[in-house]
Parts: sequence; C-alpha cells; structure tokens
Amino acid sequence: MSVQKPVRRMTAPRIAARKGGEPIVSLTSYHAHTAAIVDKYADFILVGDSLGMVMHGMESTVGVTVEMMITHCKAVVRGTQRALVVVDMPFGSYEESPSVAFRNAARIMQDTGCGAVKLEGGARMAETIHFLTERGIPVMAHIGLTPQSTNVMGGFKTQGRDEESWPLHEADAQAGAEAGAFALVLEGMVEPLAARITRQVAIPTIGIGASAECDGQILVLEDMLGLNPRPPKFVKVYGDLGGRIEKAVSDYAEEVRSRAFPTEDQTYR
Repeated sequence: MSVQKPVRRMTAPRIAARKGGEPIVSLTSYHAHTAAIVDKYADFILVGDSLGMVMHGMESTVGVTVEMMITHCKAVVRGTQRALVVVDMPFGSYEESPSVAFRNAARIMQDTGCGAVKLEGGARMAETIHFLTERGIPVMAHIGLTPQSTNVMGGFKTQGRDEESWPLHEADAQAGAEAGAFALVLEGMVEPLAARITRQVAIPTIGIGASAECDGQILVLEDMLGLNPRPPKFVKVYGDLGGRIEKAVSDYAEEVRSRAFPTEDQTYR
C-alpha cells in the first residue's frame, strides 16, 4: 500500500534559490476558494493590500489595516497547501521604526501562519528589512511604483521614464537585496530599467508592469480574470469572468421573476 507524501509548502529560501532559473509564478488572492485554485499553479501567493480596492471598494490601499490583512490571510492559508503565502504590510504598520515593523510583522505571521511579509521601499527601508530578517521574518521588498506612496508620487505613475532617475531605483534594489530581502517586486517600471536591475541584484525580481526578463511575474487575480472594468495597461486579461458572472446573475433574476426557478430538481418533497 503506497503512502502519499505530505505536500511540502514553498519557502522564502526556495524562492530566493530560483534566481535566474525557472520563472517564478505568482498571483494575489484574498479568500480560501480562489487561493485553493491558484495554489495548484503558483509558487507564491500574495495577500496584497490591493484587497482594499478589489474587495472593499477603497480608492487606494492607504486605508487597509493590519486586522484586514490578517483576516484575509487566514482564509488564504486555510485554502492552500503548497504555495508560499506572502502578506503585505499595510500603510502605517512598518514605517515608524524597525521595532514597530517587527511587532506588526510578528503578529501577522503568528496569527495567520503565512511564510513571509512584503513591504514597500528600498534604501529607505533597508534598516527595517535587515532588522526583520535578523529576527526570523522573511521579507520581500517592493520598489518602483509603490501604491502606498501614490499621494506623494501624485498618482500611479510609471517609474524610470527619465533615465536620470535610474540610479535611484538601482540603489533601492541593491539596498533591499543587501539588507536581506529574499525577493524584490518591481512595479510600474520601464522595461530596460527592470531588466537592468534584474541583472544587477542577486535575488529574484518579480515583475508587475515591468519586464519579461524579471525572474518572475505577479498580477492581481481579479485583473487577469476580467473582473476589473479598467485594468492597467500591463495586465493581460485571461478570462471574461466579469461578463460571465453578470450573465449568470441576469439569468437567475429572470428565472426568479418568471417563477422558472426553483424547479422540481431544486425542491424537497
């Protein structure tokens, strides 16, 4: 009688070891049933603070709280077996000091069972990244277009269009890697700069609106499924789920009003 081997969940060091190898697959997820589907194919799942906009109708990610991240991450962890689960540190939970960042990151990991956290910033957050990793918390860094900083940036603006700004982005990437981050998200960044950074740093780069030369890619699940009526330019829509859901809801409403539903098949006798 054969005994099925237990599923071994992906870890941050295993992701880091994929630098320059097979491309890393990632998507966001915020609840158990979509996470269970994504888990079959993704190397890591990001419980992103984009849930504020996608799930809660917020205009930005700034209003997302630690409690919201914990609630959604618990669901994702329960729905998965093999992918590394990474959680965004929300705005205001890590910027004040490394010790505050550690307290919040430790709470998130203890309460959810996730395998890593992600925070925005390179050079300015290097001290915090180092502080967390030295204390056992794997950190994914995030540079380029950082959504939590859009109020300072003046909106969701592509980074690196001015070649004079490239050294700042390259310094951010190097600082995050040297501080101990196991991977680096490059968002909303011109292709040649993202490709250049990927060649320069020793850790995997994960592109979102960056370059096919990154070591991996991530998209917001709802964007690529067609649930966002105005997806960003960098999104490829792989399915029209929005249209299919609306058709299903429309058919249901029509059958209820015409008393065509429920039928004998859906009725207890």
